[in-house]
Amino acid sequence: MNRAALIIATIADLALAALAVGVSGFIVGSGPESMRAGLGVQAGLVAFVLLCLLAPVAGFVLLRAGRPVGGMLVAWLPPLIALFLAVMPPWP
Repeated sequence: MNRAALIIATIADLALAALAVGVSGFIVGSGPESMRAGLGVQAGLVAFVLLCLLAPVAGFVLLRAGRPVGGMLVAWLPPLIALFLAVMPPWP
């Protein structure tokens, strides 16, 4: 059960990382369709992609260390952050 939840979390994390990389050109790119966001947004985007890639690794390490609940919490952290950012109202 724990391993299955971590595998599903890994799939969700990799899908979020792919989505973040896919839309990064529309957020921080230099083209006419870009928002031309600043370096802070770019650093946050890179940090989120790294979190999406490293969270499942940490989850499996914690599972192997005998802490399955901590591993699932760490692995499901990027989808929870993305869900929070999706429902957050825009800045005025």
